[in-house]
Amino acid sequence: MADRVPSLGTLGFGGANLGNLFTAMSDEQANAVLEAAWEQGIRYFDTAPHYGLGLAERRLGRFLAGKPRDEFVVSTKVGRLLVPSPETSDEWDEEGGFVVPADPRRVWDASADGVRRSLDDSLERLGLDRVDVLFLHDPDEYEDMEGSVRSAVPALVGLREEGLVRAVGIGSKSVAAHLAGLRVGDLDLLMVAGRYTLLEQPAAPALIPECRDRGIGIVVAGAFNSGLLSTSTPGPGAHYEYGEAPADVVAKAQRLAAVCAGYGVDLPTAALQFPLREPAVRAIALGATEPAHVEQNVRRLAEPVPDELWKQLVAEGLLP
Repeated sequence: MADRVPSLGTLGFGGANLGNLFTAMSDEQANAVLEAAWEQGIRYFDTAPHYGLGLAERRLGRFLAGKPRDEFVVSTKVGRLLVPSPETSDEWDEEGGFVVPADPRRVWDASADGVRRSLDDSLERLGLDRVDVLFLHDPDEYEDMEGSVRSAVPALVGLREEGLVRAVGIGSKSVAAHLAGLRVGDLDLLMVAGRYTLLEQPAAPALIPECRDRGIGIVVAGAFNSGLLSTSTPGPGAHYEYGEAPADVVAKAQRLAAVCAGYGVDLPTAALQFPLREPAVRAIALGATEPAHVEQNVRRLAEPVPDELWKQLVAEGLLP
């Protein structure tokens, strides 16, 4: 199975911001961020139709058009088809939180036909003849999570067997959705969003041991928990789960920051390095809105973190 998963590198580029998540960026800004990622040696790029109603895929495709195809890895997702919606074209995308016009609209479709059509549409937006990894996106947000997984996962495996994609999996913030996917089909890679971070590790008891046993790789997304761990001094008003962080969650982040500071390590550095201590984790997918953010995170991954810090976090019950 491992040979089906392409080499991702330690740090991948998460493409949600390219779709104007929460804040708009220009095409020039998007290209500058992608160029910074490339210059820093990042060769794995993740995207999805959901991100900016196709905008992220189009921007990524334009950037990669000038790069040798065998030098980069792309993952995208299925589960939300984009269909024209001229009647809402004068509205903003409130459903997804992306600063883009709400034309097209999302149609949830986990059927075999929907999965294939989604891939075809993504390839057109990306301007590519193939993607390397295909994830079922957010099956937990379907009314029938188990049903969506039972429908889509065999379709994903079928696309892999046809040679249309190299590896397949689930992309979700739900541990239950990942476990459901593992029960249904022969998956290669899971994108675990926000569920195995320095702040919280609900993936640790069941999901990670299963991945270890079966040789299934994990890409950790949301390592900063929507921004809460992205600063050395988390405080009230910080984002968590795409909203304002509750007081108890902020308090835990502040305690994590204090312990890290005692060892001369800033909180974001520890947040980036923690998931990579787990052998099943192949990469972290991290977004950025400025070139400097990319460069800063690459530096953080190279900074030394003493083993004593991790032991202290365990001793205080902050890590399992």
